[in-house]
Amino acid sequence: MPHRRSVIRGGLAALGAISVGAPVVALGQTKPAVKVRYNEVVHSLLYVPSYVAMANGYFKDAGLDVEMTTANGGDKSMAALISGGADIALIGPETAIYVLNSDSSTKVRIFCGLTATDGFMLVGRNKVDKFDWTMLKGKDVLGFRPGSTPLLFLEEAMRMNGVTPETDVKLSNNLAVPARVGSWLAGQNEYAIFIEPDAAQLELDGKAYFLASIGGTVGPADYTAFMATDQYIKDNPAVLQSWTDAIYRAQKWTAKASAADIVKAIGGFFPGVNPQALTAAAERYQNLKIWKTTPVIEPKAVDKFQDILVHGHVLDDNKRVKFQDLVRTEFASKAK
Repeated sequence: MPHRRSVIRGGLAALGAISVGAPVVALGQTKPAVKVRYNEVVHSLLYVPSYVAMANGYFKDAGLDVEMTTANGGDKSMAALISGGADIALIGPETAIYVLNSDSSTKVRIFCGLTATDGFMLVGRNKVDKFDWTMLKGKDVLGFRPGSTPLLFLEEAMRMNGVTPETDVKLSNNLAVPARVGSWLAGQNEYAIFIEPDAAQLELDGKAYFLASIGGTVGPADYTAFMATDQYIKDNPAVLQSWTDAIYRAQKWTAKASAADIVKAIGGFFPGVNPQALTAAAERYQNLKIWKTTPVIEPKAVDKFQDILVHGHVLDDNKRVKFQDLVRTEFASKAK
């Protein structure tokens, strides 16, 4: 699938060209806090612990003043990081792997884990008593951006269940993130993957029916993680430790909280979304164990993640990145 490599090369060529402005999350305190420009790849319930850290004041307690912006694409999020438009980014590990294998003089490392696996749900237009992946054969499926984790994990789930994504289905992969729900509501494609709370909201509105969890099908493989450039890590180790401590605190709170309590804490980050949809989505993520309970990333999870990249033809087997080159483990191991 040569188009994927061209997309990846194009994204890397654009690094350094994007600057990001961020709305300030007010975290005032008596002692001047360290300002951190934070870029999330998309805005989703998948990242609940990060919102909990903001809403419950954990970043503030750690001495951090967080500005958050949403990139709506892994390439855009990485571009913000590399160009200096963001200090910390939450993206799929594939972006750091692509950069490590690129000619870019600026390299990026992961320092804190957030999600244990894919958070997208496969939905269809019709309710079925028992879903079988072979039902996708010959059908139009709304995927995601080429080279991205949502598409790669979807294709892995297909392969695991007897469906060859390159030949058995027609994947639509070039819609911008904000246009995906509108495209589905307009009647395009017979199947699609949606992240929460979009999937739950579509179900609640009777516009889609849940068929399968992509992450539940593929299994554990760290899906999104916090990362920073080598230079930022060198210059700001205390900031990264404080960030990781706040996230760990939020992970522990999230692990013990009810879905209702989670929605009460982070509902302000999702204005206009039906609280019933938010609660259903939170319950589903809890049941699937999507949210990590610790910031630690294990080598086995990274190995599996890179297996998926190889299977998806976006990473040559001889270009796998060593765990120690990709993940800075000292921050998560000291988290408290």
